[in-house]
Order: sequence, then structure tokens, then C-alpha cells
Amino acid sequence: MSKKIGIFMADGCEEIEGLTVVDIVRRAKLEIETISITGKQEVTGSHGITFLADTLAEKADYDELDGIVLPGGMPGTLNLGANDTVKNVIKSFAAEGKLVAAICAAPSVLGENGVLQGKKATCHPGFEEKLTGAEWQEKNVVVDQNVITSRGMGTAIEFALEIVRQIEPDADIEHVKKGLVFEGL
Repeated sequence: MSKKIGIFMADGCEEIEGLTVVDIVRRAKLEIETISITGKQEVTGSHGITFLADTLAEKADYDELDGIVLPGGMPGTLNLGANDTVKNVIKSFAAEGKLVAAICAAPSVLGENGVLQGKKATCHPGFEEKLTGAEWQEKNVVVDQNVITSRGMGTAIEFALEIVRQIEPDADIEHVKKGLVFEGL
């Protein structure tokens, strides 16, 4: 059975962090569903870029997902952190051992909801104190069991590739990386 993940999209999200994950996951031939928490399919990122999500948070089938991703950005991270569906999904996925991934400021939402307790994690500089219960590490991407965290927009490709590795260890990462023409990975 094919693996499928979801990515929550909020108004004010960092477009690169969200859409890079979607792009890389789909290049790896895995399924990812963009899930709007705005009440409508239209989401406007922190830099005024508007795009359409695949589904709405209230219509998504979370039982069919193997993982969930939170992009950062402001005020997107605050919008994610204030959303009950987001909070419930990240807590239940973490408890079930499903993948929970967050980048930039969004690991703060994991910290606020107890997901990082006893885990190693990273985040955008300045948000370290919001990683409640975590051991902060100054790395681009940190994996601790079923939780992946990353620092920000500049680490989005590395973050997305790690999500692919974790969700489908047999995915052809080298083929994806070759298509990116990026030597730093």
C-alpha cells in the first residue's frame, strides 16, 4: 500500500517551506495532500502568493495519512497553533508513531502540544525556547524517532528529502536529488 502524507496550509505560511515539501514528495512519486485550515481551498502565503489546497481540514481523511507536515512562516505558524484540528492531529499522530514534521517556526507548535517532550529538535533561530521539552540542536534537519524538525526556508529541500526517506525508505532519493541539480545535498 502506498504511503500518503498531509501538509497543513494556513494563511501566512512560508510558501517555500510548504510547497517545496509538496514538490519533492511528488517528485519521489509519493502521495501528499495539501490541507487548508482556512475554511476554503484558497490559501495566501506570507509573501502574498495564493494557491489552492487539495482539501479542507474539516474534510480530510486523517486515518489514511501516514504523516503530517507543518510549514512555518508568520503568521502561518500562529494560525496553525491556534487551530484545534492541527493540535489534535499532531498529538494523535505522534502518539500513534506516525510521522510528524515541522520546519522554521512551526516546531514551536509541536513544543506547545507536548510532541517534542524528550526529543531532539531544531527550529528557526529565536524559537528555541518554544521547543518545550526538547533538546535543541543547531542542525539543518533533526530526526528523532517519528519527529522531523528543520530550521527554515534555506533548509526546505533537505527537510523534504528527509521526509521522503522517513516515509518511504525505498524511494529513489538519488533520482530526485539529480533532478534538483543541487550539490549541497
